[in-house]
Amino acid sequence: MPLDYPPAFLALTRELRRLPGIGPRSAERVALWLLGHKDAHPASLAAAVTGAAETIRPCTKCGFFAVDDLCEICKVNERRGKQICVVENATDILPLERTGTFHGLYHALGGRLAPLDHVGPDQLRIQQLADRIPLENPVEIILALSADVEGEATTNYLIEVLSPLGVGISRIAHGLPAGGGLEHADQITLQRALSGRRLV
Repeated sequence: MPLDYPPAFLALTRELRRLPGIGPRSAERVALWLLGHKDAHPASLAAAVTGAAETIRPCTKCGFFAVDDLCEICKVNERRGKQICVVENATDILPLERTGTFHGLYHALGGRLAPLDHVGPDQLRIQQLADRIPLENPVEIILALSADVEGEATTNYLIEVLSPLGVGISRIAHGLPAGGGLEHADQITLQRALSGRRLV
């Protein structure tokens, strides 16, 4: 019988391999570090993972990370009645929030339409968004979705669903990134940069 690691070590590597981007060799290296390095503190790591899993949940309104029913953003009264910025995932909210330029509310769909992956409107938080509009009376819905095929399909579907609700709908501009040159931009990006130009 070939020599192998103890069963507890193998169980640890199996769990580590479930993490995104961690293959068999990476799982083994991480497990060896956790068990053998003086700075690893595996008990603290386990407690932090368990604590986060037990206390963090999606905000019932926008889908961002929360410890109560509402996240810290949705609790701010001054943000109500303004814009609602629609994003694909909860992780898209922080980059927008950190710009310091948006002071409305958010709504994370939980993904985007992807028929090949069996993700349709019922798998996303689209109905919850539609339900928020008459309750919160936002002045504008800002669609901040990806500019790829699935993001465009989701954007078009949302426009179709939300337009009858009588709220203004806009979408974020797509174009050249800061510091990016024309020689590195693809044709679609250049087309959007030109069509989204504005007077200065």
